[in-house]
Amino acid sequence: MTQPALRPAPPASVPPRRALVAGSVGNFVEWYEFGVYGYFATVIADLFFTPADGGGGGRAEALAGTYAAFAVAFFFRPVGAVLFGRLGDRVGRRPVLLLVVGLMTLSTTLIGLLPTYATAGAAAPWMLTALRALQGLSAGGEFGGAVSLMTECAPPGRRGRYGAWQSFTVALGLLAGAAVAAASATVLTEAALYDWGWRIPFLLTLPLGLTALHLRLTLPETPAFHQPKPTAAPVPGTTVRTLLLGIGRIMGWSAAGYTFLVVLPSYLQVTLHASFRQALIATVLANLGFAATILPAGALSDRIGRRAVMLCGAGLVVLLALPLLHLLRDPAAGTPAKAAALLLAGAVVGLLAGPGPAMLAEMFPTAVRCSGLATAYALSNAVFAGCAGLLVTELVRRTGNPDVPALYAACACALSIPALLTLHPDDHRRPLQ
Repeated sequence: MTQPALRPAPPASVPPRRALVAGSVGNFVEWYEFGVYGYFATVIADLFFTPADGGGGGRAEALAGTYAAFAVAFFFRPVGAVLFGRLGDRVGRRPVLLLVVGLMTLSTTLIGLLPTYATAGAAAPWMLTALRALQGLSAGGEFGGAVSLMTECAPPGRRGRYGAWQSFTVALGLLAGAAVAAASATVLTEAALYDWGWRIPFLLTLPLGLTALHLRLTLPETPAFHQPKPTAAPVPGTTVRTLLLGIGRIMGWSAAGYTFLVVLPSYLQVTLHASFRQALIATVLANLGFAATILPAGALSDRIGRRAVMLCGAGLVVLLALPLLHLLRDPAAGTPAKAAALLLAGAVVGLLAGPGPAMLAEMFPTAVRCSGLATAYALSNAVFAGCAGLLVTELVRRTGNPDVPALYAACACALSIPALLTLHPDDHRRPLQ
């Protein structure tokens, strides 16, 4: 009697909540670190980009060097997006998510062990920049793998909500970085902070990263990855046009997010002469507003569409960026009014960040989703977010115009609106390609 042919076992399904946790935790670690670097920018400028003899062009030039290293990490993100994205599309989301969180943890921990300019001389900023490049590579792969995992495992009609967790963990990571920075500045004296205290936030990444690695080790591959792929590869020209369109749709999110959530502390210190603690409190408020609107915005986009929610966010940035910055600079404005302005600034960015990941995932088919959305996101962030600190610092220094941060965010969102108008109102109801 002929035995029936054995069929391969179907791929194990990934419980949606488990996929959510595994995808989010590495993202939290990534943005905790990026936040810490931004919050300690003035400290890093003094320790790594200022010669011991006080030479150079002063604090503003040292800060520009710090943000140049910050930008280097962002320009390596597209490289990581292409490298790890293609790997994720060929061998699976899970191996990439394990690899990138390990690389991020290693490079961030090593930053906390680096010698400063006083010890290593001119080699110090180069070593810091090299580690930032490694972080950029890993960050470029993290977004594509995490968003693909979350959206492919999302229940029907909930892609916006599940994808929004990627942005929500960005907010949590930035808030955690701000909290650790604020605690360090409060508990330690300024001398201790500059001597060894600045290292603690970077070294804390080691246990965080090992936890993320553990959670991802037992994660199955997504069922969508195992589905039969079309034999014909996507047309290159079509993929390039989709990439450019994706960049256009999120450039406002990239620029406004980094201007209001990461660059703000150093801007307040250098331009408005706020203290380190005051700048950190301002950043915490902006990030609280950001966190408060991300998940509701993602859920709302599942009901009324990504187009309506993201257009609302971009339009509000255009209208409110300059008035909010003027309010922060107004010496007659009370503390409650300034706190409300900071909360509102973060909240409008959340309207873009909530639906954004699902919107990108819906633009690319499964065969190129990981690399496609990762590359679009990485290129947008490299140009419009990674350069935000450097551009804002240099333009304020050269022009003396304190409105530069608001003008930068508003212009980027204004340019993003035509691309957002190309979204279909019912994209959120269509199945993933």
